[in-house]
Amino acid sequence: MSDGKIRKPGGAMAAVISESPEGLRYLLLHNADYLPGQPDGDWSWGPPSGCREPFDADIAACAARELFEETGISGEPVPVITEDIDWAIFYLRVPWGTAVRLDPAEHNDYAWCTVEEATRRCRPERLAESFRHAVAATRQSPTCQNESTL
Repeated sequence: MSDGKIRKPGGAMAAVISESPEGLRYLLLHNADYLPGQPDGDWSWGPPSGCREPFDADIAACAARELFEETGISGEPVPVITEDIDWAIFYLRVPWGTAVRLDPAEHNDYAWCTVEEATRRCRPERLAESFRHAVAATRQSPTCQNESTL
């Protein structure tokens, strides 16, 4: 039974999208806990994300901070789902060729993937589902409507 309270997200993810010459690509980061050459598992690849800190003014500030800390990309991610969810979902569109600067303590590689490849790499299923929500929201944006359906 619900007590009527809306859950506040404990963190945020921001799907980063860019239009490459071959079509839309999505930025995924490789978790530094997985060494190169090891088989990938749950949480080995995913969009920039992280926990909300006490000093974050709101969940949007958390998303922007995590994005910058993990990739060096500054911006104001667009909210997709930010209330009554455990982990808020955002997206940010960036120009193709935007530099990515990893924090080596957190990530040891990155890849710009097609939607199909990104969805396959995002594991477990709850991470893939969050990623799909971000992709669906970008399709409603007039500048991101040329991607095939998942």
